Amino acid sequence: MRKLIFGMNVTLDGYIAATGVDIGWSGPPSDELFQWWLDWERANDLSLYGRKLWEAMSSYWPTGDQQPGATPAQIEFARNWRDTPKVVFSSTIDKVDWNTRLVTGDPVAEITRLKAEDGGPMGIGGATLAGAAMRAGLIDAYAIVTHPVLVGGGTPFFTALDSWVNLDLVETRTFPGGVVLTRYETKR
Repeated sequence: MRKLIFGMNVTLDGYIAATGVDIGWSGPPSDELFQWWLDWERANDLSLYGRKLWEAMSSYWPTGDQQPGATPAQIEFARNWRDTPKVVFSSTIDKVDWNTRLVTGDPVAEITRLKAEDGGPMGIGGATLAGAAMRAGLIDAYAIVTHPVLVGGGTPFFTALDSWVNLDLVETRTFPGGVVLTRYETKR
């Protein structure tokens, strides 16, 4: 059975995007944090995206390795992003590229099916998609990269839940600029 991991950059007050879908608060990551995200992405055999995150990622990473001044880590991230199989869940777009499959039906049913397959971990991103997976009890681990900024509103990392989810802390790490990683596994 595959493991499903929700990982995102988050403000200290719990938002993945400020009002207006603004992610400028995260700024460019330190080299150390960018390398951590690259390693995290490499560890996932499959990436699951909601539409908004897909649009953000696919607007840059298909050619991220060709951008002037791209660092070796950015070049590797772009190549890994293109090569990693991806599933996008959306009922409003009709075409995806770069080793990606589009699912327009029930995301919980498809994620449940994917989890039952053999294979390595799956990363999930996007507030709406991850929220549905959270409410269905499908997320096995959380990687929360907290940035020292308060934005006061926007898109929350955590969604409203029907019941508590108990977690075990498995890692903490600090990065330059006061950024803190906390990783948790869901108690089963």
